[in-house]
Amino acid sequence: MDPKIVWLFVFVALYWSYCIFWGIKGAMTARTASDYFIAGRSISLWVFVLAATATSFSGWTFMGHPGLIYRDGFQYAYASFYAITIPFTGVLFLKRQWMLGKRFGFVTPGEMLSHYFKSDIIRVLVVIVAFIFSVPYLGVQLRASGFLFNVLTDGMLGVNVGMWLLSAVVFIYVASGGLRAVAYVDTLQALLLAFGIIAIGIIAMNAVGGFGKINEGIAALTQIGPDGKAVFGKTTPDGYSAYIAIPGVIQFGAGLGTASAPVGGAWTGVMVLTYMFALMGIQSAPAFSMWSFSNHSPKPFAPQQVWASSFGIGFILFVFTAMQGLGGHFLGADAAFAAAHPELTNNVMAAGLGGKDLMDSAGKQGMLVPQLIYLLGGSAPWFVGLLSVCALAAMQSTGAAYMSTFGGMLTRDIIKRFLIPDASHNTQKFVGRICVGLVVLAALVVATTATDALVLLGGLAVAYGFQMWPALIAVCWWPWLTRAGIVTGLIAGLIAVTLTEKVGAQFMPWGRWPMTMHAAGWGIFFNLGLAIIISAMTQNSADHAHKMTFHSFLREHASLPSSKKGLVPVAWIITLVWFFFGIGPGAVIGNTIFGNPTDSSTWLFGMPSIWTWQILWWALGVFMMWFLAYKMELSTVPDKEVEVLHEDIGDIHLDTDKP
Repeated sequence: MDPKIVWLFVFVALYWSYCIFWGIKGAMTARTASDYFIAGRSISLWVFVLAATATSFSGWTFMGHPGLIYRDGFQYAYASFYAITIPFTGVLFLKRQWMLGKRFGFVTPGEMLSHYFKSDIIRVLVVIVAFIFSVPYLGVQLRASGFLFNVLTDGMLGVNVGMWLLSAVVFIYVASGGLRAVAYVDTLQALLLAFGIIAIGIIAMNAVGGFGKINEGIAALTQIGPDGKAVFGKTTPDGYSAYIAIPGVIQFGAGLGTASAPVGGAWTGVMVLTYMFALMGIQSAPAFSMWSFSNHSPKPFAPQQVWASSFGIGFILFVFTAMQGLGGHFLGADAAFAAAHPELTNNVMAAGLGGKDLMDSAGKQGMLVPQLIYLLGGSAPWFVGLLSVCALAAMQSTGAAYMSTFGGMLTRDIIKRFLIPDASHNTQKFVGRICVGLVVLAALVVATTATDALVLLGGLAVAYGFQMWPALIAVCWWPWLTRAGIVTGLIAGLIAVTLTEKVGAQFMPWGRWPMTMHAAGWGIFFNLGLAIIISAMTQNSADHAHKMTFHSFLREHASLPSSKKGLVPVAWIITLVWFFFGIGPGAVIGNTIFGNPTDSSTWLFGMPSIWTWQILWWALGVFMMWFLAYKMELSTVPDKEVEVLHEDIGDIHLDTDKP
């Protein structure tokens, strides 16, 4: 047997042993439903920092992100700003949700919102959002695991066989130990994810010949021919290579899949901004509300949001992932470039790709990372095995969290609320384990039978998650928003997302992402717009008084001290400027401000202007997150102790449809 396959199974066995150990330990310590579903509100600082990071940045970060940088260049690399925008959602909502969870004993976001709005309709809608988020998102991760194993074992394990086998292990430890097991396994997965991306980036840079060679290769890759067209890839409307320039602020009338397809790529300034909205849906999805409830205190929130995610993962993405994506062109993955510039190509991927161009292979850009891992096959087979487990851990990190949290929501918000209201703690844990099995089975069935539609469904998931923003704004910040407004807006947002994503847009004249605006942007436009309009028409003094019991508590415990009130306008200005210039319409300035894209001799630091611009705004984004999380105290421990009214709201039978 090939040594690298032997080492792969050795490291997988060690990794699985660790997972199952925590599954058993979690099962032994889960005495109550709260212990099982939210780890008894006792997750410690460093466990949450690592676990939340692993949940936020999944196998897509490890496997898919470098491939799309390879395909679309630095205009897509703006997506790396999700290292900041994902935890930005957490900065706004996690601390306040934690306070409400501890105060009132909430275990699921459905319980929180149904008690806030005095309605079970919102409870059911939250479960629906969690389902349509979790199943396709989980299916994508599980199928990617099977695909990776198929590639790395040289076809020894089929995609479906590998997928079902790997899923069985995840199910065992998640169903056994609940969220506590997920959290402790995620700590290892976060470390493996970060180590793997850095290591593969160094491998790519070393194989190319160093940082200088990468920039030299980028200069050749982005040449504009005498006809004014890019020699390789697309040309933007301004006449630059699409690899190192975004194609403008917005393109009216454009839509993917229509005759008016975007010129020079889809990643306009508006597209980048609204795509970041979609990825912000990861921490506004119902699963992350349960992560917030599971903490002993809010102390871990700020270090996770600022240092682990914005700084740590951001640095990794803008440096090492960029090296993987662009470096692939200079290692033989790009057949046209290798033929035109053999002096700049180290053709080490030719054998693994069978002489094909990467985009002509079965996995297209998804094959990039496995091929980079394979570069060590002859010299260090043990390292191939280790990096393979890093990729596997990255894919399972997010999936495990969504299995556990959706199982909890289905148990508490549907079965306990409507079917078994007097369910004991043991009954809830038993039902929860069954629900974990159901969501895993649903994801596997979708991943096995709907392979062509899986990516389409996965694209919907995060955009659906972002539609929870108005509901979270209501419960955490704006008591003015009403139940009718939030429910109507949420339904409209989900419909708008569906009709502007590929699943629904294929039947519509405007195509996918009309006007180069992501479906999440269209969804929130209708969602928040209708929520505000309908709330203005449905104000009710009794409902408002009830909601103020929540907001009065938050104002008492989470308001800024008077000495910092003057910083509020500063915080707004910093945030709006960053979103506009860093990841919005103003990002078009980055195409040229640090050098002419068509003349590499003008590039500051020898790097394309767009790369320098991205690194600059990443650093400014880290400052913004520090300012909001620490200086504005959005993620710090409240000065006043939170008094617990209920240990578990589910044990109190309130009629949420009455005042």
